[in-house]
Amino acid sequence: MNDKTDAGQRDAFRTDVLREICNIGAGNAATALSKLMNRRVDMRILRVLALPFNDIVEYAGGAENIVAAVFARFEGSLSGNVLFAADEQEARHLILALTGTEQEGFSPLACSVIQEIGNILIGSYLTALSDFLGMELRPTVPSLAVDMAGAILSFSLMEIGRTSDTAIMIDAGLGTEDAPPSEERTSRIFLLPDPESFETIFIALGVADHGKD
Repeated sequence: MNDKTDAGQRDAFRTDVLREICNIGAGNAATALSKLMNRRVDMRILRVLALPFNDIVEYAGGAENIVAAVFARFEGSLSGNVLFAADEQEARHLILALTGTEQEGFSPLACSVIQEIGNILIGSYLTALSDFLGMELRPTVPSLAVDMAGAILSFSLMEIGRTSDTAIMIDAGLGTEDAPPSEERTSRIFLLPDPESFETIFIALGVADHGKD
């Protein structure tokens, strides 16, 4: 087996490991949000991808797509950025599910609800990852921004961009009992660890040498 094949199998294995780790985080986040909304909420890992920055923006619906995003940076044993983002239609869906009230656009009430949802999801997600990995993760206070997806993601990727032009994107879709997570839905968590954090994760799990001679 040649080196290229070995590297491909190792990358595939590592992707599977990341997906399983983040499934635990998604499960905990969905449980926390289910309690808040008093209804079943599902969160599912849709994709784990290594993408150039510009492709991540396009994946989020395009640079000019207006979204409400809750953003936090985490430090500690690992570092990176995490954000929850929802476009206008998806935000209205979540607000209606949570409050029973229809909202037009990103009103103050809509922003408040999205901020609360984002805070809970991000906190639960990072806590689950921290517990599973046995690592300390210290999130900053989450902040809300309503802007074009290109502007928000560019800011989120700025720190990563100092060392790499590619990010590993872990995309978790959010859904409810009447609208399960899918590729088409636009309410998602993006976990964007700093490049050096990946090797730390694989060493902690004892799989850093998997696929190597």
